[in-house]
Amino acid sequence: MWRPELIESTSVQGRGDVSVNKIVDQKDMANDASDYLWYMTSINVAKDDPMLNGTVTLRVNDTGHVLHAFFNGEYIGSQWSKYGNNNVTYVFERNVNLSLGKNLISLLSVTVGFKNYGPMFDLVGAGITSPIELVLNKNVVKDLSSNKWTYKVGLNGISNKFFDTDCASKSSSKWVSDPIPVDKNFTWYKTTFKAPLGNKPVVVDLLGLGKGMAWVNGHSLGRYWPSYIVDKQLCKTETCDYRGRYSDSKCVSKCGEPTQRWYHVPRSFLKDSENTLVLFEEFGGNPSGVQFQTVEIGSVCINTHEGKEVELSCQDRPISKIKFASFGSPQGVCGSFDKSEFDSEVDALSILEKECLGKESCSFKITEEKFGRPSCEVKKLAVEVVCEDFTL
Repeated sequence: MWRPELIESTSVQGRGDVSVNKIVDQKDMANDASDYLWYMTSINVAKDDPMLNGTVTLRVNDTGHVLHAFFNGEYIGSQWSKYGNNNVTYVFERNVNLSLGKNLISLLSVTVGFKNYGPMFDLVGAGITSPIELVLNKNVVKDLSSNKWTYKVGLNGISNKFFDTDCASKSSSKWVSDPIPVDKNFTWYKTTFKAPLGNKPVVVDLLGLGKGMAWVNGHSLGRYWPSYIVDKQLCKTETCDYRGRYSDSKCVSKCGEPTQRWYHVPRSFLKDSENTLVLFEEFGGNPSGVQFQTVEIGSVCINTHEGKEVELSCQDRPISKIKFASFGSPQGVCGSFDKSEFDSEVDALSILEKECLGKESCSFKITEEKFGRPSCEVKKLAVEVVCEDFTL
């Protein structure tokens, strides 16, 4: 079933909660209550105004992650920050046709969280910034920054708890069964499903959707954005090495793929009877491909430095084999670890076989006293264990 977000939204019609004669930072106005903040204003156009018959462009500066724009109640476009440009202003521009009299501008700024680290992070702004302009024939004719701006935090569907199974049942008449729209932005979807049998971890595959949020039985699974594809040029061919100064370009993998497609559904969220999945689709996608799956852990790896307290766990299944263990400067990644000539001569594999085999989990601290002294400055332990398969 589905229902639209915007047809019931008063924000597109310019009605909000707070009005001030300036642009307010999204972080201050939203106060962590929502990812979404509406900015709304209007402009009156007289008969002799040159904007009435010319080519007018709406120009908006934004530091949020996503911007959706509406003019006189009609959607005119969206734009989002590119990878690596967080908290850098980008400019949204669209041509608009002004009407005689009152014209309404509604802007929906969206974040996926605020900056929470680094020097003076609390001073880093978010959302729409000044100036917001109407441009006629490439010349700015009106700066709207000091207009009366009305603000509203959140979305209609979230405020009215479309995702809540109790609230949804009270307004079930507003959910439509057929036809189910696809690639339609600002759309709510709802379906029911049976929980996968057994006790294996459950995930929901949201590949095919755009961007939005998901709930199971009223419990939030968080934000999703599988349409955000990692730039293929970010991945490098050299061996992954985290040593030295950290940057977000180190050890980048899975370029050309979604940042995430599988989302964990805790078993505690699920019922033995019928379960309800609710999606808010912000960009537009196809919900027909959404499916629930179970996950089984085949092997578990660690690859970390001396001094760390670590745990190897097969999640309710015993550790059946220590496939690899070496301390020093082991090479490779999980599934293809290999010893180096500098590794300790102490048999780390035998040590872990005694401590971990047959157990569902085991914890220990990585020290020279336990695993020996390697012949290099790097002191790192790499381990791969195999989890017992009950299906064999």
